[in-house]
Amino acid sequence: MHSKKVAILQSNYIPWKGYFDIIARADVFVIYDEVQYTKNDWRNRNLIKTKNGLQWLTIPVSHKSTSQKIHETKVINNNWSRKHFNSLQANYGKSPYFNQYKDEIKEIYDGSDIYLSEINRKFIVLINKFLDITTDIIDSRTLELKGDRQEKLIEACQKLNASTYISGPAAKEYIDETLFKENNLDILWMDYSGYKPYHQINGDFEHQVSVLDLLFNEGPNARNYLKF
Repeated sequence: MHSKKVAILQSNYIPWKGYFDIIARADVFVIYDEVQYTKNDWRNRNLIKTKNGLQWLTIPVSHKSTSQKIHETKVINNNWSRKHFNSLQANYGKSPYFNQYKDEIKEIYDGSDIYLSEINRKFIVLINKFLDITTDIIDSRTLELKGDRQEKLIEACQKLNASTYISGPAAKEYIDETLFKENNLDILWMDYSGYKPYHQINGDFEHQVSVLDLLFNEGPNARNYLKF
């Protein structure tokens, strides 16, 4: 019998390659944006390479209270999208595959949504297409999850008939593996070590940048630098 794997992560803005390795290993990927929005995090920003070093691309958002959830978080203005696309063009315009992807990326920026989660989701879906990742993507709100953080993860897996939960290594701090075993769930821990370097156009090699860097530099070969 096929072992069904589920991964559950908060949405990130144009995430790094490890995020897509988790998606690719899952049969179903759950975007979990019902949790508290955290400032200065990956939800609304990511890194690109420039000739002057790393640069943050940050979506300006309205953060009104500590109880505000990610899916409730709204973007403040529309100017950011033009600036972000222009930054990508200025820094990657001469990379080998920028022109192959730029039109579809610009389409998302031009049709920018008011909600951060929706913007992130559109980019995640598009990048999956570029990487030929066919994992089903669903929103956690459709599952109507209850309980604490771990109980929600377990309930999501159960509702999706999963036998394996895929997790990033940082979750080892709070996940109780016995609780998962009691609910007949295996945990597959992602290992982010050992990524092969690829050709980057600016400066010393950096792994911790948006996956767009990999796509613009390696194009259809990008999958060779991922782990799935």
